Amino acid sequence: MGQAGAPTPSRWRQLLKRSSAENPPQESISMTEAAKAKIDASAEDLYSLSQNISPQPSKVTFAEHHPYDIITDFLEEEEFNIEHSFVLDKAFRATFGCDDAGPNVCVICEFDPQRGIDTIDRACGNYCDDVLPGFGHACGQNLIAECGVAAGLAIKAALEANGNKYGKVTVLGTPAQDGGDVETLFMQPNAFDDITVVMMAHPSRYNISRKTFLAKTELKIKFHGKASHAAASPWDGNNALDAAVMCYQAISNMRQQIKPDCRIHGVFTNGGAAPNILPEESELMYYLQAPDEDKLSVVKRKVLACAEGAAQAAECKVETKFGVSYANVVTNDSFVSIYEKHIQESGVELTEDNTSIGSSHFGNVSHIVPCILPMFSVTESADAYTPEFAVAAGGPEAQAPTLIQAKALALTAIELLQPDGKDKLMKIQQEFKESTCISRPTVPEVICIDVE
Repeated sequence: MGQAGAPTPSRWRQLLKRSSAENPPQESISMTEAAKAKIDASAEDLYSLSQNISPQPSKVTFAEHHPYDIITDFLEEEEFNIEHSFVLDKAFRATFGCDDAGPNVCVICEFDPQRGIDTIDRACGNYCDDVLPGFGHACGQNLIAECGVAAGLAIKAALEANGNKYGKVTVLGTPAQDGGDVETLFMQPNAFDDITVVMMAHPSRYNISRKTFLAKTELKIKFHGKASHAAASPWDGNNALDAAVMCYQAISNMRQQIKPDCRIHGVFTNGGAAPNILPEESELMYYLQAPDEDKLSVVKRKVLACAEGAAQAAECKVETKFGVSYANVVTNDSFVSIYEKHIQESGVELTEDNTSIGSSHFGNVSHIVPCILPMFSVTESADAYTPEFAVAAGGPEAQAPTLIQAKALALTAIELLQPDGKDKLMKIQQEFKESTCISRPTVPEVICIDVE
């Protein structure tokens, strides 16, 4: 795979037409033809679905009532069996197919708007006001939802064309991707127990089939000092802000000793109440990232040492709390190779990606069940998490690449849903067992250090 930009809008339309079914007689229709024909026939409804989701970004994570209702109503009309409030209040599971034989192919359907950057208190579940309000789907979740629904429709049509004798499709609706750790919550008992493989396609600037995502954890560092008047009796206090500043500086200095494939990002979230009072409390929030759990544990140890040293220097107490972590994404090579064949046959050129610039909640899922997470280009002029990308994701020119991706996912699933796909599934499962070794995320760790 070489470097390749996104096709022009007219080229995307040509590729979509190329990937369309040839409208064969219904009595002789194949699973592949049925899948393509269903997406083609549903294109206008799918675009309306995407547009109806886009205009109303929520203000608080887990409050996705509007998109939830639209998507579940849509799937219900398409005769999926809907399980409302699946694990979470505003998550759902939509299923169709045979429970007695064959694999259960799952398509993840995100629908949570990008809220901007939030300060999160996981202990009580409170969120601050949006720093970047009105971003909407700046990461293209409306297209992830549309693509997931479209792929689900196509796989269902393929199963129906085959007499619904072998296999099952699940569309899993997941709110609160940014701030709610929904896929981590989905690791509760039985959430993925009957799922064979999982797929999701994500809008991007480039077409990438094997994107690398880092393992990540959130770390809150809270210092407890003693308040006193800054002018009258500063010697009677212990300045918690001084501890936080020393901690921040120590971590910044320590960065030169970490590997270049690791990342540390931090902000001050509490620096005191008034300049004339020595701060009794201060707080930092950090994101720590590394290629895998082992390397992430090294970064954790180094950052905790900085916090402990700062507490001792300022004669303060320090409390550190790790949030629920994202594992690195494990892309199943055997699985993604099937996808690559279909997406390249549709005329899409893939870009080889060797960079690790972010993390994904999808990583946790990829350590439970074989997964693929291809990225697809909807614009060459903007990166995700920008207002410009939100505009591109909501525009009509994003439709062709989204539906092409949905067809590629569906055709990938069809290869596994046919009886002769058993050998491919066995290879995928064997590779999965050999490439994943971490356990499910544990309860966040809290460490308190009392320095007298």
